[in-house]
Amino acid sequence: MDDLMNVVDWSRWQFALTAMYHWLFVPLTLGLSIIVGVMETIYYRNRDAKWLAITKFWMLLFGINFACGVATGIILEFEFGTNWSNYSWFVGDIFGAPLAIEGLLAFFMESTFIAVMFFGWNKVSPRFHLSATWLTALGAALSALWILVANAWMQYPVGTEFDPSQMRNVMSDFWAVVASPMAVNKFFHTVLSGWVLGGVFVVGVSCWFLLKRRNIELAQKSIKIGGWVGLVGIVMTMWTGDGSAVAVSKYQPMKLAAMEGLYEGKCGQEIVAFGILNPDKTVDNEENPYLFDISLPYGLSVLAKHDANAFVPGINDLIDGVELTAEGDTVATDSYATRIAMGRKAHEALRAYGEAEKIGDEAAMTQASAALAENFKYFGYGYFNDVNEAVPPVALTFYAFHLMVIAGGYLLLFFVVVLFLVYKKKQWLGSRIVQWMGLLTIPVVWICSQSGWITAEVGRQPWIIQDLMPTRAAISDISASSVQITFWMFVVLFTGLLVAEVCIMLKVIGRRSKEELVNEKQ
Repeated sequence: MDDLMNVVDWSRWQFALTAMYHWLFVPLTLGLSIIVGVMETIYYRNRDAKWLAITKFWMLLFGINFACGVATGIILEFEFGTNWSNYSWFVGDIFGAPLAIEGLLAFFMESTFIAVMFFGWNKVSPRFHLSATWLTALGAALSALWILVANAWMQYPVGTEFDPSQMRNVMSDFWAVVASPMAVNKFFHTVLSGWVLGGVFVVGVSCWFLLKRRNIELAQKSIKIGGWVGLVGIVMTMWTGDGSAVAVSKYQPMKLAAMEGLYEGKCGQEIVAFGILNPDKTVDNEENPYLFDISLPYGLSVLAKHDANAFVPGINDLIDGVELTAEGDTVATDSYATRIAMGRKAHEALRAYGEAEKIGDEAAMTQASAALAENFKYFGYGYFNDVNEAVPPVALTFYAFHLMVIAGGYLLLFFVVVLFLVYKKKQWLGSRIVQWMGLLTIPVVWICSQSGWITAEVGRQPWIIQDLMPTRAAISDISASSVQITFWMFVVLFTGLLVAEVCIMLKVIGRRSKEELVNEKQ
């Protein structure tokens, strides 16, 4: 058992490492693709050669980042087969479909048109080249769509049925998988957050030019485009974040409770704007969850239910299966103990079905299939021995969520200030304080982006598929030592890849900072 948990833990660390490195590149690809498209559109309309030079500069940075994102993304998908083969078997028909579409349609679309972007100057018409640039941006968004559809299904499994004869899930409704509320909100929230990151990156690099007092025109024009794309992105990200909060409260209430460090819910639940958790607090004691907190009255009820008086359950409420009506009346739901019992009944029914199938006893197969269907919604809980095993890491989820929210609020203010300065107080852009603010915001937006991803993934632990499969049941039959070796190999590989990207980008930016913007020919 200890070796199994070591394999699970190391496999989770390896997947988290790959995903977080991959997520350093993906949002910048999504954001820069839009910004480059806007810039080339301006050039196409006014045929100003300076805009062509600006477009080519940011396009080069986009291409460097795109290549690194592809490298990490391929490894990420391979890990499902190497480290999580039981998961791949259990849901291969569902999870594989969107990933196959992503590979066959979106990725090939990106690869085709990105070649035209970089090598099509002077070989195709300006209109065709502009179309290729926008189609590359569309391909990047479609690639994100299918990957996020697959991820959203893991958070909220719909459109599928369990086939006991195959002992795996099969897809019953493709469009239910694609159009689930979790998938829709996750797609828009993720892609738009990429616009934010791309906008900050462009503004920050442009501030470096201002700091060096070179390419002032490139910097000012780029700040306008990056500022507007970033502002639209952060406003829409906040709006879609509201939809995501409603979906999480409905389909993953334990994640929401962990995000707020909430153990005992109530009607008209306040939201913690800032707080420090009590490390001694557990589900088994009566200690205060917070050492310090600043809360907004009714905030969580409004965020999660769009109703100031709505009941939001805490961790203990969910474990005990307790809900409250708006009038304060108690309503019993399925407690975690009940879910564990139902999950074990589902496991027993599945075993009985397999044994009956071996001897050809159709009556027993029918009876076992009915018992399995009755209890299958809590199939995953049958793997647990204690209700506490279904509680995610509260502290990491809480701090990641609040760090994301605080950083997001700062980014909104940042874009408003930047656009005000570039349009109304352009002379203030010469201030070193403003320039350094732009530069230092680059790491802030990456911290915000990574925090959002940590919230989404850590908050749903211990599940790899919500309510159906915990991570311990999804693992491959491999040794912990082999995962440890590849983990450290990936640490070296990904760190080297990141360092290489940063060095190449800095070289390109540094070269441009030493050269004034000049007119270029297409």
